Amino acid sequence: MSFCILRSTTIIPAPARWAALLLFNALSLQACSLLPRADKPDPAHADLAATAAPAFAVELRAPDDVREVLERHLELLRFRHLSDLQRNELQRLLGAVDANARELLGTMGYFAPEITVESSQTPDSQEAPRTVVISVQTGAQTRIASADIAFAHGARAVDDAESRAQQRVRRNWSLAPGQPFTQSAWEAAKNDGLRQLQARRYPTARIVDSQAEIDADQHQARLNVTYDTGPAYRFGPLRLEGSQRYAPDGARRLARLPTGADYDEARMLDAQQRLASSGYYDSVFLTLDTEGSDPQAAPVVAQLREARLQKLVFGPGFSTDGGARLSLEHMHNRLPGLGWRAVSKLALERQAQSAGTEWTALPEDDGWRWFAGARLQREVNGDYDVDSARLRTGRSQSTQNIDRNYFLQYDAANSKSHNRQGLAAIPDSTAVSANYGWTGRYFNNPTAPTSGHGVALELGLGSTLRPKRDLFLRTLARWQSFIPAGRVQDAAGKGRNARVALRAEAGAVLARADAPIPETELFLTGGDTTVRGYGYHSIGARTGDGQLHGGRYLAAGSLEWQRPIVYRGALSDWESTLFIDAGAVADRWGRGALRPLVGLGAGLRWRSPVGPLQTDLAYGLRARKLRLHLRLGFSF
Repeated sequence: MSFCILRSTTIIPAPARWAALLLFNALSLQACSLLPRADKPDPAHADLAATAAPAFAVELRAPDDVREVLERHLELLRFRHLSDLQRNELQRLLGAVDANARELLGTMGYFAPEITVESSQTPDSQEAPRTVVISVQTGAQTRIASADIAFAHGARAVDDAESRAQQRVRRNWSLAPGQPFTQSAWEAAKNDGLRQLQARRYPTARIVDSQAEIDADQHQARLNVTYDTGPAYRFGPLRLEGSQRYAPDGARRLARLPTGADYDEARMLDAQQRLASSGYYDSVFLTLDTEGSDPQAAPVVAQLREARLQKLVFGPGFSTDGGARLSLEHMHNRLPGLGWRAVSKLALERQAQSAGTEWTALPEDDGWRWFAGARLQREVNGDYDVDSARLRTGRSQSTQNIDRNYFLQYDAANSKSHNRQGLAAIPDSTAVSANYGWTGRYFNNPTAPTSGHGVALELGLGSTLRPKRDLFLRTLARWQSFIPAGRVQDAAGKGRNARVALRAEAGAVLARADAPIPETELFLTGGDTTVRGYGYHSIGARTGDGQLHGGRYLAAGSLEWQRPIVYRGALSDWESTLFIDAGAVADRWGRGALRPLVGLGAGLRWRSPVGPLQTDLAYGLRARKLRLHLRLGFSF
């Protein structure tokens, strides 16, 4: 019985810096995309192959997956295009083939292969004067017999939390008995267990020892790995480096890092993301300081590069809903005397032109912040050009999954028909309302979700002011869910879930029939994000003479099947989709009032770094025409 022991002892550098390593790895992966693929020949070798007569040809006789690895890494193949290769050097290379091939096959779990190497003269061959034939019979692949996962404690007592962490590593161990053994899978299993420990409570966990005992006769592998969790850590105070322009207390309230809570890498990265997206900092980098003497109050170091006090942004754009778009945005991060941020924006496009400003205070300790805003807008709403003004002030709070806000709002709207001049079907109106909004997002990814759901509710109680006073109640509910629908795998076993995306939206404005509700409080639908196959805001209610305008009741929904695309045997970043949308708007509720307009079609999705790029071709059954819809990113 023959044994081979693969042993490694790994010392992990202070995982207190794990966030740094995570960022570095992400950047490295991006950089790696610029490197030549491993399965492609080096350009220099390609030039040599094109210009030099080969010294010998190589014929590999082996199973497909094994042959691909040998063709890519076998040392002999690197020298076949050297036309001046000496005979004694070739003999040395041929003598090393067996050991070289066995080493490569061992990484794939084949420890008892049969390898033969034959060399013969081929003077009449047009390819090379000599041919080397390498025949490989892999034999049975080694499989996992057992996996012993141990933990070193020293003199430290094990509490319940550490015991649960150990059980989690054992429960999630990826190399179960019976599975094939490969070196890459073995390394991945060990590192995955380490990552599970380092991600929560134990940032300084490390691998003390690991070994794989290989029984080549029985084709079995016995795995042993020992982890040392190290001490449990808790978040200490946030320590800022590079803060000059903005108050340190503001950064602490923006980060919302729970001082005294168990270390959690995900919570620290969330705090880093909140700071980075706040607009006050151009770059943010958080690390846990594990060099101190008290792991129960380890400081979190925030390395900051502050944003400029003022910023001006000019942005061109295009959408199939609104056409070409230009925007000019000015941001002031600390208004004199108030300390709030002011974002003022001018936007021009075919369907709407607007100018507005939004002022927000820094969040308080509980996460709530004050805000105020004003907006002037001219927009095409159905068959009407609507000039509107809006004032709003209130408070908002954003947590990990939930956004809340409550505010007072003033609306004024002036509607003019752009189809029939002089028609005064909708009176000018103003209104004031008190509103509350709640949005819960429970997606697995905020920018490109593949599972999870979101729910949003809006409720407003108000009164019209002009031309007469009437109470009204406005409510809107939205829901979206992604449901896995099978798994798509490529030839290498890499896979991604297909899914069904469901979306529903319903709204109502309850008031007396003759209440003059501002057009900006009513509903229209249709376009890229609602009912595809129809133009932007082309689905609404109708006046007595057929003019399209905002209605008091809304119902819309969508059913979409999204499936990853496998191209040339490899899983790509593209997905195909089939969908059906439906939506209806009316001024009254009852049988036959909400008659849905239906659109159906197909599209493509590209998983870009900033979210899915969506291209859809939809046919509106009522409109009887095809429409192209383009959209970048996901929002709920």
